[in-house]
Amino acid sequence: MEQRPKVLTVEDKLMLLGCKDLERRIVEAEMDLTLAKSQGYLKNQLLQSGSSSGKKLLAVIGVYTGFGSHLNRNVYRGSWMPKGDALKKLEERGVVIRFVIGRSANRGDSLDRKIDAENRETKDFLILEGHEEAQEELPKKAKFFFSTAVQIWDAEFYVKVDDNIDLDLEGLIGLLDRSRGQESAYIGCMKSGDVVTEEGRQWYEPEWWKFGDGKSYFRHAAGSIFVLSRNLAQYININSASLKTYAHDDTSVGSWMMGVRATYKDDNRFCCSSINRGSLNFFPPSWPGIEDLRDLCLFRIVFLAMATT
Repeated sequence: MEQRPKVLTVEDKLMLLGCKDLERRIVEAEMDLTLAKSQGYLKNQLLQSGSSSGKKLLAVIGVYTGFGSHLNRNVYRGSWMPKGDALKKLEERGVVIRFVIGRSANRGDSLDRKIDAENRETKDFLILEGHEEAQEELPKKAKFFFSTAVQIWDAEFYVKVDDNIDLDLEGLIGLLDRSRGQESAYIGCMKSGDVVTEEGRQWYEPEWWKFGDGKSYFRHAAGSIFVLSRNLAQYININSASLKTYAHDDTSVGSWMMGVRATYKDDNRFCCSSINRGSLNFFPPSWPGIEDLRDLCLFRIVFLAMATT
């Protein structure tokens, strides 16, 4: 028996019209939000020092950290990263440094409370309220960091740093100071390499098939440390909802830079996996050229015991 098409009642028609109207309003709201971001209307209140004066900063340095890295943070606060009054004086010079962390999957649990308590004491965190702090969410952390930082602080540059490196802070400040006024700057140790297609291996890329028959990554800055100029950070902020992430944060950011007119600046001083500043300590101080070699590297990778509290 042939089924007759369902006759829509007045209530059904009103419901469909209501759904379409809601969809239209959502699309319009998303467009308005993007426009507002692009015009700078969504800046947070500038409660953190550095931007409230209206003076443009040189750099915002975000040091990625996690819930289990309390010991690492204390080590850095006592070495290359200033703390207390010294941190405030650095901000007066135009450089803001913050440990960057998201929230626990179980909002408000002991992990979140410990970070909040530590931040009340040290005042050196940038807490990404919308980001879940987890290893598998790391590529998305870059979107939240750059988007949040560019809304809070008006700076020439925004720097992402891993929390397992010993940074030559003054060397980095000098490099950035000499780079002032360079728009669309994407600075780091530019590299490419094979895409890992075997599940279970380190650096496995689940979407390896998108990288063509050669299975090689596009040129991108290594993830230990890299720099974006303000307009590139603002681009991430405006388009964060639609930017695709891959398995790793460095390749994710690299893919975003391919879509804009970024100026790639490959600087060997960021390539410390091949020129390790710590390894130079094996050479005697009188060795010819040793100081020049030390100047080739802005950081060295260090391995610290991970704290559990």
